[in-house]
This record gives sequence, C-alpha cells and structure tokens, in this order.
Amino acid sequence: MENNSALATGQRAAITALSICPKKEDHAGLRSLISTSDWPLCRGFRWALRSTDSLDKALPVLVSGGIPVLLCERDLARGTWKDVVEALHALPDPPYVIVTSKHADDRLWVEALNLGAYDVLQTPFNPSELTRTLSLAWLRWTDRRKPMVAQAARSVA
Repeated sequence: MENNSALATGQRAAITALSICPKKEDHAGLRSLISTSDWPLCRGFRWALRSTDSLDKALPVLVSGGIPVLLCERDLARGTWKDVVEALHALPDPPYVIVTSKHADDRLWVEALNLGAYDVLQTPFNPSELTRTLSLAWLRWTDRRKPMVAQAARSVA
C-alpha cells in the first residue's frame, strides 16, 4: 500500500533487501551496486540495503517483516546459510533467500534450491545478474503476498 501511494505522489518507494555477511567490505560493495544499478523490472522503486554480520542480529529485522529478499553469504561466523533458511521457516512472511559465495558451483546451487533458497549468486557480483535476481525475487515475493493482503482486507471489512 505504501509503495502505491509513493508512486502516486511521485516519490520513489524503497524495497529493502537484507544482507547477512561477515565481511564489511562485501556490504559496502553490495550497497554501491544496489544504489547505482538500473532496475528495469522495478520501475518507480529504489532499493535500500540493510546489512548485518550474523543471523542473531538479522532475526529482529526479519521478525518485524517487510523484507522481501535476503542475501546470505554461504559461510557465516557462526553457522551457514542453511541455518538462516531453517530459521525463516518460523516466519509468517519470510523473504526469499539468495545464497552468495565466491565459490558458487552447481553443487551449491542444487543444494540451496533443494533446501529452500531462491537462488545462488557468485561473488564478486555481476551487476546485471544481481539486479535480475533481486528483481525477480521481489516480484515473486509480492505475488505471494497478494492473497495475504486480500485476506487481511476482507478481515478488516
């Protein structure tokens, strides 16, 4: 609802992605790419990035909701992307998880998809691959929410 009203007033609404990665320099590079990329599938929107280095710090943000896409480094200081995916099962409206790794290969991709991740991206990021993957994950998340929003509207009426 906020996004539509922002478009009507000429403002660019923000789509927030969350990054969990133990390396601060990776957050800075990702933030730069997100702020300068062209988003053909998300016209009228801008992207914002929240970042943290652990699942423990990410959980309060995720529980509050509204995060459509989560980028998660394969290996965290404590745990892995698998722990993140498992923790998201408890959320009513979880984000789509994109696993990131310098050593992304077919084995990681197959494992990630089989365990519930949305996709896998190799780092350093290819800007066009990053924008395509984030955009498609966001569009899928918004489509998934349409029945929930309609149900909530019926409940209020």
